[in-house]
Amino acid sequence: MKKLLLTSAAFVNPKIVQEFLRLVNKEPNQIKVLFIPTAAISDGALRYVKSSKKELEHLGIQSKNILEFNCDKNSDNTKLKEIDVIYVCGGNTFYLLHKIRESGFDKKIIKMVNKGKVFVGVSAGSILAGPNIDIASPFDKNDVGLKDLSALNLTDIIVSPHYVDEEKKIIDEFRKKYSNKIMPLTNEQALLIEGDKIKLI
Repeated sequence: MKKLLLTSAAFVNPKIVQEFLRLVNKEPNQIKVLFIPTAAISDGALRYVKSSKKELEHLGIQSKNILEFNCDKNSDNTKLKEIDVIYVCGGNTFYLLHKIRESGFDKKIIKMVNKGKVFVGVSAGSILAGPNIDIASPFDKNDVGLKDLSALNLTDIIVSPHYVDEEKKIIDEFRKKYSNKIMPLTNEQALLIEGDKIKLI
């Protein structure tokens, strides 16, 4: 059963934390996280990656159990079988998709999620889980010249993170363009997908 927790800003809402711990169903000090910071190519995003790691440790996850896996570098594949959670950080969505596809790691993520590993998306990581990343176009630069925007397709829902009311027109335009459900999420919200069950937190 697929278990996805798609967020704008990770665990800012205590209810998101509760659902995360329930999904993983392990004591925090036993949870092993595959931490993917590939999208973080700006200084701001890199700072957020550091705070995301601290946030995980604050939940009780041991630092030795947070395996950093960067798709634009040679990372260690050997411990992937041991992980419980795939945590994909925010940043530039186009760069993330380009590197994850180039490394072939997209297929591995899909396989792991299909085997029941929990997928946690933050911002770009949440967009990556959907059918395509076109929703990032108004917000991220496509510096890598990516033309095929098809994503992991772990869900057919398109998530638009960091939603504010001023973006309503943008969302409405995408709703005209795609038949997929488009789910705008504020920084305090998350989309929980558990098999066929879908819940807005």
